[in-house]
Amino acid sequence: MDGSGLIGLDIGGAHLKAALFDEAGTLRDLDQWPCPLWQGLDRLEAAVAMALARWGPPRRAAATMTGELADLFDDRADGVRRIAAVMQSALPAAALAFFAGPRGLVTADAVADCTGAVASANWYATALVAAQTGDGVLLDIGSTTTDIVPLVGGGPRHAGYSDAERLESGELVYTGVVRTPVMAVARAVPHGGRWRTLMAELFATMADVHRLTGTLPDGADQHPAADGRGHDEAASARRLLRMVGDDLEPEGLPAARRLARHLAERQLRRIEDALDQVLSRGLADSPPLVGAGVGRILVRRLAERRGAAYRDFEAHLPVAPDLRERAGWFAPAVSVGWLALHRGPPG
Repeated sequence: MDGSGLIGLDIGGAHLKAALFDEAGTLRDLDQWPCPLWQGLDRLEAAVAMALARWGPPRRAAATMTGELADLFDDRADGVRRIAAVMQSALPAAALAFFAGPRGLVTADAVADCTGAVASANWYATALVAAQTGDGVLLDIGSTTTDIVPLVGGGPRHAGYSDAERLESGELVYTGVVRTPVMAVARAVPHGGRWRTLMAELFATMADVHRLTGTLPDGADQHPAADGRGHDEAASARRLLRMVGDDLEPEGLPAARRLARHLAERQLRRIEDALDQVLSRGLADSPPLVGAGVGRILVRRLAERRGAAYRDFEAHLPVAPDLRERAGWFAPAVSVGWLALHRGPPG
C-alpha cells in the first residue's frame, strides 16, 4: 500500500500487534510481529518497519503499551517515555496519540506528564469497547497474561488500575497460552500413576501444552521454543516430558497429551479462581463472559462450564467475517484504533 488511514498499535514486551482501519473507519487488516523488547529498542523499530512495509505509512496512529515493563528500562516511567520517543521517530509524518486510560488519548508531547496512566493501559481500552454491548466480565487471555475486567453501565468497574493493584484484585493474572513457563502453572503433575514434581527449568511453555491439546491457534507462537527447536507436536511433547524427567519414546505422545490436558486444566482453574475473586466483590452471580485474546477458546469453555452466556469482544464491531476471530486476538490494538476513530483526536 502507498499509505493507510489509521493504525491501532498494542506495543507489548514480546509482540507488536496492529490493526489497520481505512478512512471510513472499517477494519481492513490485522497482524502481529515478534518484538522482544528486553533485547533492545531496535526490536521495536524493526517491528514497526515490518508494519509499514506491509501497509505503508499511516496518516494517524494510536498506541497503547505494556512494553514498558521490560527490564531494558530503569522503571515503567522510563519505559513509557522511551517507547513513545521511538514511535515518534518511526512515524514522523503520522498524527500520533497514546492511550492514557481514563484520560483517553493524549498527544506524544503529553506522555511524559502522564506515564502512570499510559503504562499498561491496554486492558482499559479493550474494556471500553467491549462494554458498549452491555454488562458482563471481560476475560482477555493472551500469550502472557489474562485480564479480568467487570463491565458495568457502559464501562469498566475495576478495583485496581496499576499492575500492582490489579494483581492484588485478581484482575491481572500472569498466565497466558504461549509464553508462560510450564513450571509456573503447577508444582507437580500426575504421571505414571504417581505425582511427579516438575523440574524448575524453562524446558517447556504453555504453547507446548496448548499445541498438544489442540487449543493453540495457528500463528500464535512466534518466538523460539524453549529449546530452540521445532513447533510441531513431537517437539512439544519432547519438551513437556523433559519437565518430568522423561524422554520422548516412540509411543510417548499419549503420555505427553495427558500431561498437557492436566496442565491446561490447572491453568484454566487458576483463571476461574481469579474470576471468582473478582465476582466476590458483589457483582452479578453469573454475568455474561466476554472473550478476547489468542486464548479466548478457554473463555468459551469457561462460560459453557459455568452455564454463563458468552459473547465475543468484537461482536458489535463492523468487521469482515474473515478478520473477526483475529480481531478478538488483537483486541487492544483494535480498541485503541476504534477509540481514536470514534472519540475524536487527543485533547
